[in-house]
Amino acid sequence: MSTSPKILLVKLSSLGDVLHNLPILWDLRARLPDAQIDWVVEEAYVHLLEPLLLRDGFKGIDRIIPFGLRRWKKNLFSLATWKEFFAFRTTLQSIAYDVLIETQGLLKSATICSLAKKSSNAVVAGLANATEFSGYEPLARSFYSQSVQVPAQCHAVDRSRWVMCSALDWSLIERGDTPQFYSPEFIASIPKTSIASLCSPYVLCFHSTAREAKRWPNDNWIALGKDLSTRGYQLVFPWGNATEKSVSQLLASQIPGALVPPAFSIEEAFSVIAGATLTVGVDTGLTHLAAVLNKPTVEIYCDSPRWKTEGYWSGRIANVGHIQDPPSVQEVLDASLKLLK
Repeated sequence: MSTSPKILLVKLSSLGDVLHNLPILWDLRARLPDAQIDWVVEEAYVHLLEPLLLRDGFKGIDRIIPFGLRRWKKNLFSLATWKEFFAFRTTLQSIAYDVLIETQGLLKSATICSLAKKSSNAVVAGLANATEFSGYEPLARSFYSQSVQVPAQCHAVDRSRWVMCSALDWSLIERGDTPQFYSPEFIASIPKTSIASLCSPYVLCFHSTAREAKRWPNDNWIALGKDLSTRGYQLVFPWGNATEKSVSQLLASQIPGALVPPAFSIEEAFSVIAGATLTVGVDTGLTHLAAVLNKPTVEIYCDSPRWKTEGYWSGRIANVGHIQDPPSVQEVLDASLKLLK
């Protein structure tokens, strides 16, 4: 293979999944510094990739190709929708890719691989099997030239590395080669939040998640918040929709000095997290964002396996609980106080 292959990464969503795919970009750049690397991602998550764009001598992503499927499905019979889709396809086919790496195992992702223009001997690599507790559509394998078998219990970062290494015929990159997500320079440059009424030091509490079973009980959040409040920390309860806002207001109303901030975007979340003394959250994308930014983070697992997404790359991350074995208030408090020292 050429030392400057054209590589397409396909990881569309969601927030945490995109974050856990970031290390393979760094892995690729370390070994193929002259490669062209493009990434197709759902348009809602473009901001996660923008800090990694190729610019000012920094070798990152050459092109981010936004995919608007979630929005397009709501306006399927609109002429504007189809114009946008064909424009997307034109962009996707403007380069012939030598290696396509699809780490999601879903038909929508595999279909993008089929739409992309490819060189004559292109490798299209994707998952040959599901990992436990992850979505997977076996029909996606029909779009690959190389289906990669991974362990049934495989961390999201490790899974992406399995597919990438197989696609390029490399030895498997082990956990000892610590995954990188964002550059230290970028992390240091993130401006601290300017949310009104937010006092330092503050603790971010990401209590909400898409699946109710993954939530930690409200009474536990209140007990944790009251304890940390007596120690001089302001508890902050973000939200993403009306239901989550009402829960945030309920929790904050019972904790002295607690705050429910205005809604903020993914782009703004970088600053909110950067300003926090500690982030405590359930298994959800914004908690994982704090972990990949290497901020002091307690990840709470209630109804998902810890091995799947736990932050194993830093001593500034504590992972507590496990599937159907949520942690106690004392466990989360102990982990929090250890990181706050």
